[in-house]
Formats: sequence, structure tokens, C-alpha cells
Amino acid sequence: MRTARYRLATLTLILLVCAGMSGTAFAVRPAVRHVHRRHLHWLRWNPMFRPSHESLILQNAEIDRLELPRIQDETELEALKADGSLLPIVPSESLRIEPSLDPSRRFCRPWTRDFVEDLGQAYYNRFHDQIQVNSAVRTVKVQRKLRRHNRNAAPYEGETASSHLAGLTVDLQRRGMTKQQIQWMERYLFYMKALGLVEPEEERRHWCFHIMVSGHYTEWRNTQSIVPMDRPQTDTQVAMGSGSN
Repeated sequence: MRTARYRLATLTLILLVCAGMSGTAFAVRPAVRHVHRRHLHWLRWNPMFRPSHESLILQNAEIDRLELPRIQDETELEALKADGSLLPIVPSESLRIEPSLDPSRRFCRPWTRDFVEDLGQAYYNRFHDQIQVNSAVRTVKVQRKLRRHNRNAAPYEGETASSHLAGLTVDLQRRGMTKQQIQWMERYLFYMKALGLVEPEEERRHWCFHIMVSGHYTEWRNTQSIVPMDRPQTDTQVAMGSGSN
């Protein structure tokens, strides 16, 4: 009788130990998998220009410096188009527009359009491919609606409001670019940012380059020979995209 009880106790202990080991195994595996996924995500997303509160502050400071309005609605938007304050972004061999972008919002400030066209031409000279505009000017009404569906979108008011509301900013497609193309874009934007001409961010949710262009761009541009092709390359010219594929 005592032997039977001993065997039963031993068997119970073995089962409890096995259950504990099994539970431990199941507890460990997800943790390892979680760390692995997090590591992969870090490898996949390590941009040069991370979105930040400070960047939004800088973008709005430029809007205030230029004394530009945050466009409230379609009436204000159409008025700015009519007086030439906003110009249409025109597709070309170096530039395309996301088909779903509302035609009424394919507009931006003149110096922003100059920047996009210059960047597009430099990119085309390097890769024989187009850049894509995913977003340009927005109204407060549109941004408010966007915030309802995307809590990561910038506010429509305050010191961190979206700079799209003033027409200075474009979003350029990042998804689908090769590693080499992304690095080229980052170097180009790094150079422009160092000159105080742009304030860029790389957005993860929509995989795009969000770029606010300073009003100083026109003045700087008038002193430059954009993408010179008839002189030996310098480091600056390489940054500007005069290399060949």
C-alpha cells in the first residue's frame, strides 16, 4: 500500500515537473520571437530623418516667418490658386503624381514646386526614374478629416500643425525605392537641410518623404547652376544628383 502511494506521489511529481517545463517552454518562445521581430523591424526602419515634435515646430516657425495663412477650406484654396500664390505640380518625365490625389490638391507654393522639379530632374539624371508626389497642399478641413482616420497625422492647429496647410510641403513616395535610391534621397535632403532650405521627415506609416521647403529656396536657387552636366563632378554636384547610372 505504501509502495503504491509512493509510486502515485512520484508520478504526480513527474507530471507537475513536466507541466512546469512545458509552461516555461511556451512562455519563453513568444518572448524570443518578439525580440526577433522587434530586431527585424529596427533593421527595416532606421531612417535619417525621424519625425519629431521639434521638426514640426521648425516647420511652423517657417510658416510664421513667411506670414502665410493656414488654408481653412476650398474657398481659400481656390483664391490662392487664382492669384498665383499656389501653382500646379505638373507631371513630367522625371515626376509623376499619385493617381488618387485629388486634382484640386495637386498644388503648392512656387518655391516648393521649383524644389520638387529640381529634385525630380536630379533623381532622373541619376536613376532614369521618376519621383512620385503623394500629397501636397491641404486645407484645415481636409486635415481634420484625416485626423479622424489616422491619429498619427499632424494636428490641424497649434504650433505643431501640419505644414501641408500652408502649401509649403509635399510627400514623396518612399515605398518601392531601392536601398541605393533611398540613400541618395537622404544625402540630397541632408545637404539641403544643412543649408536651411528644407525640413524633411521620413514617415513610417505611409513610407514617404515629408518635405517642407523654406521660402529661402528661391533666393538660393537663383545663385546656383542646378545639376550642372558640363563640368567635372565635385562633392556638391554629386549631392545634387549629377552622377550617371
